[in-house]
Amino acid sequence: MNILVINAGSSSLKYQLLNPETGELPAKGLCERIGIDGKFTYKPQVEGKQVLDAIDVAMPTHSEAIAAVLDILVDPVDGVIKSVDEIDAVGHRVLHGGMEFSDSCIIDDEVIKAIEKCIPLGPLHNPANLMGIRACQAVMPKTPQVAVFDTAFHMTMPPKAYRYAIPKEYYENDDIRRYGFHGTSHKYVAKRTAELVGKKNFKMVNCHLGNGSSLSAIKDGKCMDTSMGLSPLAGVPMGTRSGDIDACVVQFICNKYNMSVDDCLTMLNKKSGMLALSGVSSDFRDLGDGADKGNEDCKLALEKFAYEVAKYVGAYAAALNGIDVLTFTAGVGENDGLVRGMVCDYLGFMGVKLDPELNKSRGKEMVISTPDSKVQVWVVPTNEELMIAQDTAELVNAAKAK
Repeated sequence: MNILVINAGSSSLKYQLLNPETGELPAKGLCERIGIDGKFTYKPQVEGKQVLDAIDVAMPTHSEAIAAVLDILVDPVDGVIKSVDEIDAVGHRVLHGGMEFSDSCIIDDEVIKAIEKCIPLGPLHNPANLMGIRACQAVMPKTPQVAVFDTAFHMTMPPKAYRYAIPKEYYENDDIRRYGFHGTSHKYVAKRTAELVGKKNFKMVNCHLGNGSSLSAIKDGKCMDTSMGLSPLAGVPMGTRSGDIDACVVQFICNKYNMSVDDCLTMLNKKSGMLALSGVSSDFRDLGDGADKGNEDCKLALEKFAYEVAKYVGAYAAALNGIDVLTFTAGVGENDGLVRGMVCDYLGFMGVKLDPELNKSRGKEMVISTPDSKVQVWVVPTNEELMIAQDTAELVNAAKAK
């Protein structure tokens, strides 16, 4: 079975062709600068096929981008399938499902209307996601399309976790609540960890740490709480995001510097976090290099990040009444032993013990705690695209079976 996974931005489109059963990845790539000058990248994972790197392709809209993707996938020389008919379905990443969606779903007119309804909650991403959906519908009208929502995995949270302590009218009239993001990644890691530890019923905290970071408290495979909120700005400090902050900081800055709320939020989203603390970079590799050279601001950025992550782990251990497994995933979580170690140094009270040698691993699926650690600590590389493909295949196969 072949699933085409699409992640559409306002002027970009990432794609992967995946087999959801085996995880085989015949090809992937990226369409950039859609509507500008069109740059197309194609990376077949099959020996003997030509790689195309940022070549010029006219892509006035997402429809031309999808057409370019399909053309290369079926190219007689460098393609990896013989016909577009070999693509069984398309899985679309959609950022915000609001309160409309608690799971992935096959796309129809009503689903599109519901995604449109969620645009105020995801004003930057949902319109772009819809462009990708409509482009695929135009070019592949007979192929099933599935929406996989970043927020869906977190919809199992109880009200005590997702409600904000503000007047109820804002929840009832405007759907203002905690939603959480990175849901597809958290879902994949929860599912994979259950396979690794050999049981379904256990308590875990998953740390998705990268340029964007979020943590989730998960019980028996279901999300009980998560660090991001109405938007991805909440939670721990990130590459360029501030994370949790007193709302009065916004009021103070706006009043003193005659800044609009929108401009202040742009600052909190794009000019804060590790970039602001270090004054050097939002990239954790640069922070590590800077800290090694004695840069005190880089040291502070890393210390602040690890401190805040550890605080969330401790809070979620309390929320779950204990945890059995702690997992690290995403770019920093999978590859940065220094950050993992700094986080776990705070967790000795929980009986967490890392093996220093195992913790040096980079990008490998493995346990990094000692045998006598009371909490198993794992590195589990995420695979959001595979999760999207698996969700898509499950829904399409179920629909066929009816």
